Formats: sequence, structure tokens, C-alpha cells
Amino acid sequence: QVHVVESGGDLVQAGGSLRLSCAASRRLGTGNVMGWYRQAAENQRELVASITAAGRTEYHDSVKGRFTISRDLAGNKVYLQMIDLKPEDTAVYFCKVETVWGAAWGQGTQVTVSS
Repeated sequence: QVHVVESGGDLVQAGGSLRLSCAASRRLGTGNVMGWYRQAAENQRELVASITAAGRTEYHDSVKGRFTISRDLAGNKVYLQMIDLKPEDTAVYFCKVETVWGAAWGQGTQVTVSS
């Protein structure tokens, strides 16, 4: 079983930057995907960005050009660099890990962007 822990959420002003981190408790094997999702109050959880083991990335249209997802060489950590943050980015950000053994979610980290 894989455990996932996020960190890095904070309160920032609009235009500011944050870097979120996510660590999985074990090596993930081939074919895995790590991703960041977010859920704002009253909204459904949505995909923000994802990255495959091969390094292929995918982004939500609203964050393209502002957010960058990356992962470490060992393959069990993923990061989300966020710049030019907007109030509409306010949400709980969740890390999700998908492996051949199944999927695992972290508990989430709060990002609040003040106007």
C-alpha cells in the first residue's frame, strides 16, 4: 500500500508563488502517474496537472503557463510550482498516485490566494 503526503500550502497574495510537494512512501514501479488535483468549496475535484513516469505532462487549461509539474529522479516525489496565483486558484490541493496496484490520495494541503 502506498501512502501519500502533501505539503507546501499557504496563504499568499494574488500574483504570488507557491511550491507544493508530494511524497509517496515507496517506489512506484513502471507505468505510474502522479498528479495534482484541487477542490474548492462547493466544487468537484478537478485535475490540475499530471506527470507520467516517462515525464509526459498534462495541465488544466486555467493553469497553463503558470503552473509546472515535475518529479524527482527517484520517481516517488512530485512537485507543483505555481506562479502568478489568482484568487480562483484557492482550493485544497490533493496529490494522487496511480500505480499498477491501484490509486492513492493524500489528505490535501490548503492553498488560499487573497485578492
